[in-house]
Amino acid sequence: MELRHLRYFCAVAEDGHMTRAAERVGIAQPALSQQIRGLEEELGVQLFDRIGRGLVLNEAGRLFLDEAHDLLRRVERAATTAREAGRGEVGRLRVGFTASTCFNPAVTRVLKSFCEAWPRVELVLEEGRSSLLQAALEGGRLDAAFLRPPLSSTDNLDFVLVATEPMVVALPAGHRLDGRRSLALEELRDEAFILYPRATGPGLSENVVAACQKAGFAPRVAQQTPQLATTVNLVAAAMGIAIVPDCMRQLRPNSVRYVPLRDGSLQAEFGLAWKRQDQSRAVHHLIRTASPSS
Repeated sequence: MELRHLRYFCAVAEDGHMTRAAERVGIAQPALSQQIRGLEEELGVQLFDRIGRGLVLNEAGRLFLDEAHDLLRRVERAATTAREAGRGEVGRLRVGFTASTCFNPAVTRVLKSFCEAWPRVELVLEEGRSSLLQAALEGGRLDAAFLRPPLSSTDNLDFVLVATEPMVVALPAGHRLDGRRSLALEELRDEAFILYPRATGPGLSENVVAACQKAGFAPRVAQQTPQLATTVNLVAAAMGIAIVPDCMRQLRPNSVRYVPLRDGSLQAEFGLAWKRQDQSRAVHHLIRTASPSS
């Protein structure tokens, strides 16, 4: 039994006349009569009572008509859903983000704009370390992720820059430099630094160390932390100072002071990464939403 058999049957049942039904479905009347007889033979039951030149549904036919209509409606809904998914209008999008990028208002803007534009696409969010998020992208477990460059590998991933923000000095409240409006890097040469290792924040730690070396000193690293949020917590505990993205100001506002760097040379970037071969329209919608030019 094929869907066309159901459509033919419904047309005959609704018109009660083989010739009119044949004109409606666009086939010859003898061919339609043959299709209906074949359907009845397949089911092993007559669906119509033949009265003169007309056809009247019997009890079996009336029950079968209800089920046929329901099945055809479900098939149409399935086809509509498939077409909408192909256009990226419905479905599910798995998006990752690092602990620090979620504090940036640009991420909030992108997610809010995407949900407003594509309300029937479900966003499934996952927080993780950069290295793990990249592995999840390449393995197909995530569709996109907000990451800080550089990526450990760009063989299979594409990337669009979303935002750039200054790095600031995080000091424990009551620190000798507390109250300063800005600081030069060389003023930090005697401080104990709290850094985040490359496995968690690729690029940021290296940039901080390189900037300090350019300023004439190698930073004395007192602690390494698994993520930026932990770094700020250790600063609050007066275990050292840190240089973090400006968006981290939202953490520990009563126990940590954030002071801009004077020359503004240290910048933190982040963007959206996705698998290069991904043809999903929903992913492309998110990319366009995240692009600064959008």
